[in-house]
Amino acid sequence: MGDVVNLNRFRKQKAKEERAAKAAENRVVHGRTKAERTAEQKRQDNQTADLDGKKLEPADQDD
Repeated sequence: MGDVVNLNRFRKQKAKEERAAKAAENRVVHGRTKAERTAEQKRQDNQTADLDGKKLEPADQDD
């Protein structure tokens, strides 16, 4: 005779493995490292500061 298998435990373990595989796939597709996020934020801040420095202020006209 074969070993007794708890089908609920088997079903839950299979679902857990499928979720883990899906999560790993999503990390590859959507994930960025902290260094990448930090570099992007720093680049964006520098670009905003650069553009703000180039803005022309409207001249005050006293008529």
